[in-house]
Amino acid sequence: MDIRPNHTIYINNINDKVKKEELKRSLYALFSQFGQIVEIVAMKTMKMRGQAFVIFKELTAATNALRQLQGFPFYNKPMRIQYAKTDSEVISKMKGTYGDKEKKKEKKKKAQEPPSSLTKKPAAGSAAPVHSPAVQVPDNPPNYILFLNNLPEETNEMMLSMLFNQFPGFKEVRLVPGKHDIAFVEFESDTQAGVAKDALQGFRITATCAMKITYAKK
Repeated sequence: MDIRPNHTIYINNINDKVKKEELKRSLYALFSQFGQIVEIVAMKTMKMRGQAFVIFKELTAATNALRQLQGFPFYNKPMRIQYAKTDSEVISKMKGTYGDKEKKKEKKKKAQEPPSSLTKKPAAGSAAPVHSPAVQVPDNPPNYILFLNNLPEETNEMMLSMLFNQFPGFKEVRLVPGKHDIAFVEFESDTQAGVAKDALQGFRITATCAMKITYAKK
């Protein structure tokens, strides 16, 4: 590949029957596990059908996503991913105004120190310990079925399947009719369910909803 690494990745061979809004949400759910997403561009014009751009804040996130999700069966079609040929406008602007932004941030930080703790960076080393008390959700004995709650309204079966089928032993996702914020995920064994539970505990499908995962009651 002669295209140099880039914050923006270009995806094609996407199932073009998926509605634009659902496509963007599903791409977000799938790609945000690699890092912060600045923007997702998906257009439904004839020329752009079956294609999308995902713009990451960090270059390493774009690289990891490209490697890990190459050929991933997305809506039953393997995704083809490469770096975009040029920096997206968003990233160029960010680079151009980066210095000013940082200075402004510093000033703001000093002016209002306590609220800055609200903007937790997922990558920060401190995130894990701060997070661990939350992981101690009152739990049931190990089970091959996981119970998910605190899910955002737009969650669908496809999004959850994409998140959980990265883990060995994944069988199926079951949504609860009439209750958008809970779901069940079934694995082949308790152990496999436990691995997925630990890895995705607190995962944010959207910026505001951190998923809570416990073992389902037997």
